[in-house]
Amino acid sequence: MKDKAFCDLFDRDGFAVLKSVLSSDRLSELRAVIDESINPPLAPIEFEADVAYPGSPESQLADGGQTPRRLLHAYGRDAQFRALAKDPEIVNALRDLLPSDGVFVSQNHHNCVMTKMPGFSSETQWHQDIRYWRFDKPELISVWVALGDERIANGSLRMIPGSHRMAFDPGRLDAKLFLRQDLAENTALLETAVDCELEAGDVLLFHCRTFHAAGRNTTDEPKLACVFTYHNAENRPIPGTRSARFPSIEVG
Repeated sequence: MKDKAFCDLFDRDGFAVLKSVLSSDRLSELRAVIDESINPPLAPIEFEADVAYPGSPESQLADGGQTPRRLLHAYGRDAQFRALAKDPEIVNALRDLLPSDGVFVSQNHHNCVMTKMPGFSSETQWHQDIRYWRFDKPELISVWVALGDERIANGSLRMIPGSHRMAFDPGRLDAKLFLRQDLAENTALLETAVDCELEAGDVLLFHCRTFHAAGRNTTDEPKLACVFTYHNAENRPIPGTRSARFPSIEVG
């Protein structure tokens, strides 16, 4: 184990941050690639209207309906994203957290650029990433790379520390597997949530069972982040599910 303090923090809280992983030059290069993919929007892409979250336009034909939410299949879009998914500092941290003969990035989950645009960004309610994933074990890690400063005002992530170790009865979740906010036991849990504000170039790693949420972007500037999902060699996607649609790629 290369960084016991980092691993202990992740094990306790279900998330931890690697500071200043990306240089300013690298951030500029990534943002330039993203700008070319947004103006004009290059498929495959998900629009805010597609997710129907609080704050989303009613349809793609409504005002703001063509606002991007995610640029999909990032790994295959550009060599810059492939290099980021294989970044040595990120992979070394993952090897500590997912001990194995190999670490793999999924092409089916996340593998995207998350955008929060001014004016029409939506609110993401409390959820676990594992809710729609199908693997042998619920032991995967989401990696969130901040391409700009992330603050409450522009929709930074919020986390519930330790929630990756908790068991939740089905009744505590709604039909879409979001944490219900009308229950007293959930309200008490939400009071323990913390804001995960990041600097440009920081990398947030969080367990697939850690509950998290994000607000809307209320600023005048877009918020951009690259997000990938990783698992180890012993934890495979279940055949015939969306998690196995495209093969995972070994990165370290």
